Amino acid sequence: MSETFVDLGVVTAPSGVLVLGMAGWIDQWSELGDPLSVRAMAAARHGGGHLHEPVDGPSRDWSCEAVAVPVAADRPLEVRAETGESYDGPVVTVLEVDLGLSWPGAPDGGPIRLGDLPVDRCGMVLGDARALDSFVGLSGRSIDGLADVRYWGKYEEDAHAHFGGERTRQYGGQGPYGRLDLPLAEADELAGRLQSWLTGGPRSGLVVSVDAHTHFHLLERAGLTHPLLAGQIEIDGCQVLGLGWDPGDHSMRHHGERARGQVYAVTLEQRGTTTLLRWTIPSEAEEAE
Repeated sequence: MSETFVDLGVVTAPSGVLVLGMAGWIDQWSELGDPLSVRAMAAARHGGGHLHEPVDGPSRDWSCEAVAVPVAADRPLEVRAETGESYDGPVVTVLEVDLGLSWPGAPDGGPIRLGDLPVDRCGMVLGDARALDSFVGLSGRSIDGLADVRYWGKYEEDAHAHFGGERTRQYGGQGPYGRLDLPLAEADELAGRLQSWLTGGPRSGLVVSVDAHTHFHLLERAGLTHPLLAGQIEIDGCQVLGLGWDPGDHSMRHHGERARGQVYAVTLEQRGTTTLLRWTIPSEAEEAE
């Protein structure tokens, strides 16, 4: 299988600690105990580690998981991915971050294993430990009082003629019709009018979504035009990267997550005198071997 490296941009971590975590759970840590930053800082003091629940036992299925590592606090950290082809297109096979720090192991030493992570169906987040304490997740409040309305399906053209809107952008073509960045009340009112229009006639097969501007949604939106669903936003002055996951690839290869042993190694590795964080997700061909 041919493989390609893709530059995904940079993240910043002025706290000196970087977290790679499951996007669907980032806002849940403080509900289970210490905030994410407290756990991450403690792990980083020991060179990095795997964060999970419960803290004193094996990782619980379908719960919070992340990896935290010390990084250079005074510079952008470059992120790139090695990719391969999967069911619906390109997917990440290696996520790699230059930590901006000297190699902590023996000269010419092998990888240092930090733990393993499943591929979250909601995607992954890479960002500063303290900034991610502020992360507003999937069902949270709008951070700016705005929301996006989208609609698609059998009667989308008829709905567009009645309610307007523009095609939203996504990688490989046009996305659903929608109106973005509406005040919450206006977004809810538009969605209500769309629903009333649907029930006012023999219409079915039109889906209407209202997405508040949570950090989760804005990261997802930022990644829609990228082949790897990678997007960036700013949280508390820090550049944070979100990485969505191809639904077909997740369904066929990662759907069981930790409960089915679908977890993948996170390591520290040496490049010259520099330290890399690497999360390795074998391609389908490599798994078969």
